[in-house]
Amino acid sequence: MSQIQEEIAQRRTFAIISHPDAGKTTLTEKFLLFGGAIQTAGAVKNNKITKTAASDFMEIERQRGISVATSVMAFHYRDKLINLLDTPGHRDFAEDTYRTLTAVDSVILVVDCVKGVEAQTERLMEVCRMRDTPVIIFVNKLDLEGQDPFDLLDELETKLNIQVRPLSWPISGGQSFKGVYSLYDSKVRLFNPDKTRIAKDVVAIDDLSDPTLDELVTGPHADQLREDVELIDGVYEPWDAAPYLEGKMAPVFFGSAVNNFGIQEMLDTFIQIAPDPRKRSADVRDVAPTEPTFTGFIFKIHANIDPRHRDRIAFLRVCSGTFKRNTFFYHTRLDKKLKFANPATFLAQDKSVIDEAWPGDVVGLYDTGNFKIGDTLTEGEHLQFRGIPSFSPEIFKELVNKDPMKSKQLEKGIQQLTDEGVAQLFIREVGNRKIVGTVGELQFEVIQYRLEHEYGAKCEFQAKPYYKACWLVSDHPEKLAEFKRIKGTEMVKDKDGNDVFLAPSKFLLDMEIANYPEITFHFTSEFKTAKA
Repeated sequence: MSQIQEEIAQRRTFAIISHPDAGKTTLTEKFLLFGGAIQTAGAVKNNKITKTAASDFMEIERQRGISVATSVMAFHYRDKLINLLDTPGHRDFAEDTYRTLTAVDSVILVVDCVKGVEAQTERLMEVCRMRDTPVIIFVNKLDLEGQDPFDLLDELETKLNIQVRPLSWPISGGQSFKGVYSLYDSKVRLFNPDKTRIAKDVVAIDDLSDPTLDELVTGPHADQLREDVELIDGVYEPWDAAPYLEGKMAPVFFGSAVNNFGIQEMLDTFIQIAPDPRKRSADVRDVAPTEPTFTGFIFKIHANIDPRHRDRIAFLRVCSGTFKRNTFFYHTRLDKKLKFANPATFLAQDKSVIDEAWPGDVVGLYDTGNFKIGDTLTEGEHLQFRGIPSFSPEIFKELVNKDPMKSKQLEKGIQQLTDEGVAQLFIREVGNRKIVGTVGELQFEVIQYRLEHEYGAKCEFQAKPYYKACWLVSDHPEKLAEFKRIKGTEMVKDKDGNDVFLAPSKFLLDMEIANYPEITFHFTSEFKTAKA
């Protein structure tokens, strides 16, 4: 086996996704605890423990107690190198999550056992289904009174449109929660609530008729477990990794992230079944991870991770070959070569400089403004990785400068923040007016806060009555010019200089589409067909 094949086999690169408050950031923290990356875990919502979740490092996240940016963390567990991307759960930051899903090989989806499948869970699952990303489901908060596990499995199948197969099973739930039984390796783990340490009580029970089970699990719970397991074996297909790797079936685990419980079963199984780094689609061909020449793409940009140093980090997913420090690589969009003196891996805010990285790794590159989301680096081949589109925003507001003396800072700040993907920036050429588009209101708060605290620029936002952004393409330049002339006040350019029509309403958009059959109206920047 070559070195590159060995390195690929050791790596697991995945994202944790969920509806807000399902316990995703808590689960991330517990993974780091199991990997030895942190020594104790602070319960995220426990005010007595002032330590914030390891992955929420922006000041506004600390104030609100939610994740608003994807955090990238690398840690070792057993003989694997795990690259974990913790995504924002809040719907307003869904675009950051969608982009992150392009950079991972598999996903862990967290579901609250009390609330079940929620709206954002369904949306995230749709994105995973678009790419056939393998998904593991972790049903969280088993120590609370939640839904019946069988009812929950039915809901997962119905609402997420995917087959499920439990690989661990709860022994009771809520106040009488006793533990979990691993259907994957026939072990019972007894529940002992502890928010900061790893549960140690593990008993291997090869046969559920073993009387040891009755000694461990008192009352009727042992018999209930036997009945449940018999029913599972009768209803669900035997475990098979192939449909999971094809994105057609999701294994399900149960536990309590805040109490460190049920996580080890999932993590141990995950490193065995989750896919190695996979091939990626580019505009001219598919790129296999085992290829000797380096390729990678930028899926996230984040300014000011360390507020004391005004640094800007571009996060690169290595797709093939070996990334090497101080080596020139070809930036395909700018058609120029760049080299990186201090490429880094991350554990949230803590970073360490690396000399090389392999397929599946996520590397932070210090950036002076060369990168935009979706940029590709190679060893000279001219290709562009696919699948990082901008979707039409849902809310549009004009950026208004409240301090003319700080115009340069505002200009630089809004440019950098929109390059990061926090929001989309559209510029109306007449008067150089800036219109910011987002998925939710919270993004405007984040932009306003960061512009003031990171760039010293004060601004406000004025709502604009637009329904949708449409990217325009036409083989009839005269028709496109006519449309732009007539719709002058609603025409803008995106960050790449593409023509965009800001439609005031669905009715008027449908009318323009009918009136101008020579023009194609696209609803993502990748110019793929989408529903209006």
